[in-house]
Amino acid sequence: MKGLHRLGRRRRAVVIGLSAAAAVAGAVTLLPNSAGAATLGTQAAPSGRYFGTAVAAGRLGDSTYSTILDREFNMITPENEMKWDATEPSRGSFNFGPADQIVSHAASHGQQLRGHTLVWHSQLPTWVSGITDAATLRSVMNNHITTAMTHFKGKIHSWDVVNEAFADGSTQHRSSVFQNVLGDGFIEEAFRTARAADPAAKLCYNDYNIENWTDAKTQGVYAMVRDFKSRGVPIDCVGFQSHFGTGGPPAGFGTTLSNFAALGVDVQITELDIATAPPTAYANTVKACLNVSRCTGITVWGIRDSDSWRSTDNPLLFDSGGNPKPAYDAVISTLGAGTGSSASPSAGPSTSSSSTDQPRTKTRRVRPTASGTTASPSPSASGSLPSTFQWSSSGVLIAPKPDASHNVAGIKDPSVVYYNGKYHVFASVADSSGYSMVYLSFTDWSQAGSATQYYLDQSPIGRGYRAAPQVFYFAPQKLWYLVYQTGDNASYSTNADISNPNGWSAPKGFYSSMPTIISQNIGNGYWVDMWVICDSANCYLFSSDDNGQLYRSQTTLSQFPNGMTNTVIAAQDANRNNLFEAANVYKVQGKNQYLLIVEAIGSDGRRYFRSWTSNSIDGSWTALAASESSPFAGAANVTFPAGAWTRDISHGEMIRAGYDQTLTISPCGMQYLYQGRDPNSSTDYNSLPWRLGLLTQSNSAC
Repeated sequence: MKGLHRLGRRRRAVVIGLSAAAAVAGAVTLLPNSAGAATLGTQAAPSGRYFGTAVAAGRLGDSTYSTILDREFNMITPENEMKWDATEPSRGSFNFGPADQIVSHAASHGQQLRGHTLVWHSQLPTWVSGITDAATLRSVMNNHITTAMTHFKGKIHSWDVVNEAFADGSTQHRSSVFQNVLGDGFIEEAFRTARAADPAAKLCYNDYNIENWTDAKTQGVYAMVRDFKSRGVPIDCVGFQSHFGTGGPPAGFGTTLSNFAALGVDVQITELDIATAPPTAYANTVKACLNVSRCTGITVWGIRDSDSWRSTDNPLLFDSGGNPKPAYDAVISTLGAGTGSSASPSAGPSTSSSSTDQPRTKTRRVRPTASGTTASPSPSASGSLPSTFQWSSSGVLIAPKPDASHNVAGIKDPSVVYYNGKYHVFASVADSSGYSMVYLSFTDWSQAGSATQYYLDQSPIGRGYRAAPQVFYFAPQKLWYLVYQTGDNASYSTNADISNPNGWSAPKGFYSSMPTIISQNIGNGYWVDMWVICDSANCYLFSSDDNGQLYRSQTTLSQFPNGMTNTVIAAQDANRNNLFEAANVYKVQGKNQYLLIVEAIGSDGRRYFRSWTSNSIDGSWTALAASESSPFAGAANVTFPAGAWTRDISHGEMIRAGYDQTLTISPCGMQYLYQGRDPNSSTDYNSLPWRLGLLTQSNSAC
């Protein structure tokens, strides 16, 4: 919010905008954390299929990770622990320790295992890559297969015997030490050796970019499998990695699965992830499997987005905080419905992985994840907003850090996203001379207080009045936006890398000047607290005037950030204190519902938040928890287990379920980063000692 606030003289006799209950339509969803509730594994099991995930041994100690793993999945694929460089780093010296850890975990939780992988050109020790003698390499390859399979004998459901042996866009094998030294016959020899080592395990060939039936690579793999089956070479299954773009599976994916199955092999979706995790794309992929009786299971390549090798694409069913995404609900629903009616599971052209998406190898990265308080810590996105709220507050988490050039007294107006394993916080800092902004990042809230604060006036954003930031990723442009007020305009800067505080562009204004309707109604207030949210068609800019009005402008998604017009009064109150400033609007995950919260000034002069809901951003708003005695968040419903350090619950932001322009929040286990201050402090407004704390919902019903 802006600085010193004066009481306005203008009064309104009527209240408009916050009226007319809106019907909220939402599909019935299943709560994965409820006793007896459906999960991915239990929904897949009645059809004889499994639903699995890739697992890293190093993450099993993460309670959020292991809880989701054990609740949702009935098949496990070790992500890296059974690959050659992990199991035989030097010739004849085997290390199965990390893999055994995963095997033990699976056994204790009733989960089956896919072995991944025995023969692959990547993640191969240099001592293997350097072999040039065919007899030596053949002996080494067969010994590796036999030793590994014997060690895990009786514990593995299916083995990826050979992985990614075909060249992209070709019917021919790719260049590798196995191909170059042993020739075309190495794949057959690997399968025959594998059958001898463990006759009970299913033996699979696994590859990517073989989902589209007409592609040359698909035809090359198909010809190999057909040849193997005709000659009695032991092959039981074909794995389709299915690393898809936002469009999901190609139109011919169902045909591909059916045609391979017709050769007498099982087909499995082995490494599924879909950029941005569109629910329809995930549903179409599941339908394609359900429509083929020999499609025996689906494995997603990781649990949370932060665990994914494509983490910036957010391609999985659970967000980085461990919350189910809309795609999760779509998969649960599709599995529960049984086989679909469509033989072609996807409309539109294929956007599956291609040469531009390389590399396809799953490396040994262990991405940082938040411990303790997570980015979106609620156990499920499948609940509803309550009619009343209860919160528990942390102590002070973030205080200002003055330096030689910034003698700041308070830090306030925070905006926060969780991205790429870190919280990224932007905030105002204030002193008697004015406002500027800072940026800090950390992996866990326990680190927030010690995180370096970067003053953004050292960036191209520059000096001068800059305050009340809001940050989000605008996916259509693949750019981060920082929206803030500059005194005489709603301004923004862009950045390709949120973690680079010097990467922000110079300020640009959304408007050529203050919209007329604002100048006519602002009175003695201030134009403050700009807030942008987008739906599938439009982007909306909200702002306040400290005089009882909430304004809304809009432009199309394709025009953003340009074209902000049609400014209207979205909400209004005759008592300016009831609709003061710091408005937030969020999309409620899994619902056709939006949440509006607005900061108010209570009867004691302390700040609190009121809330409303609507089924559209530009629709009528219905009161949810909108009184001082029963607020969204305020003195009446916030407790302080570590001791009360503030009576103000003021300007902040919800911890979101994602980070894009839709500003989606989970309705379960909500958290709100806010500003508070010592109740005994008294000075000019800009010099008040604001600090940042975190509210956590204590009455979540889901």
